[in-house]
Amino acid sequence: MRIAIIAGEASGDLLGAGLIRAVTDRYPLARFEGIAGPRMTAAGCEALYPMERLAVIGLLETFRRYRELRGVRDRLIKRFIADPPDLFVGVDAPDFNLSLELALRQAGISTVHYASPQVWAWRKYRLPKIRRAVDMMLTLFPFEEKFFLDYGIKARFVGHPLADIIPESTDQGGARAELGLAPDGEVVAILPGSRLSEVSLLAEPMVGAARWLSGHRPGVRFVVPLVNEQVRERFEAALSAHGGCAGMQLLEGDARSAMAAADAVLLASGTATLEALLLKRPMVITYRLGRFSWWLASKVVNVPFAGLPNLLAGKAVVPELLQDDATPEKLGGALLQYLENPEQADALKEEFRRIHTVLRNHADERAADAVLEVMGVPVDGQ
Repeated sequence: MRIAIIAGEASGDLLGAGLIRAVTDRYPLARFEGIAGPRMTAAGCEALYPMERLAVIGLLETFRRYRELRGVRDRLIKRFIADPPDLFVGVDAPDFNLSLELALRQAGISTVHYASPQVWAWRKYRLPKIRRAVDMMLTLFPFEEKFFLDYGIKARFVGHPLADIIPESTDQGGARAELGLAPDGEVVAILPGSRLSEVSLLAEPMVGAARWLSGHRPGVRFVVPLVNEQVRERFEAALSAHGGCAGMQLLEGDARSAMAAADAVLLASGTATLEALLLKRPMVITYRLGRFSWWLASKVVNVPFAGLPNLLAGKAVVPELLQDDATPEKLGGALLQYLENPEQADALKEEFRRIHTVLRNHADERAADAVLEVMGVPVDGQ
């Protein structure tokens, strides 16, 4: 059994590694090759190219590297058509993988795409191409499965690996001890994002919100995990411009520990909101874009919510304060609501537990089931 597999970023590396392990547990002689990160390589995938080759951020870098990326894709198509694998799995990276999947499927090679592109939110014009390119779409969230099935695309909800990894109950006291925080008192985690562009737009209103909250809730402490030195410098510049903030501790990474230690979380819209949900942390979601980007997004985005918690709940369960609503007073006021009304926070935690139970689906094993089904081999390895 030989499976070609391609992932383009760290989240895809996590998904791909789990799938590889689940398949090889049943079929120890299964071989994997493609574009792999360190987790996939450790799980046994032969890396034809390092994953960093696909790790492109922003339109400008994509344009600059278009010929290089096109060359990598064309060489992979030629290789796999000349020596067909039993299956091709594209893990996320839809801009790269969908065209490759289409070419391979037209050549008679079965294809699976793991982790749905967000066509349910925007770029629905991709759906006809997806229908032609994939034998099965593996989705991380249940609403995605229904979306694709409604458009005539075979899909399977497999669950989210993070829901399997993160325990249903979180040790807040242990997280506080790990970060050197006192066990009592109120703690708010602030996550301004991982990209400089995000932090540049969110740092000042977030710092302002912390200062506002400190004025209304004396003694509250803040933990701010920052992904790298550049992001830290940008956040520190905003902090300095506001004259600092009492009780604020900046961290190098440790985002999960920071959220686990907190009573409430203020964070940028993105995948971190799912982690906060799985940690059962009340949150306030925010985001800002440049004026033109915001106008453009308002014209093309087709979903009622920006945050995954609200999308998964199917209703507004946490505040989303976006663009002009992302003011210190509104952000701080939304956090204060959680701190002053613990019953509201408790009700939200129960909703998050319900969603966690749905997403905890043994994702690696369910993804392996689907992959083996597409290949037409027994799922039990016999």
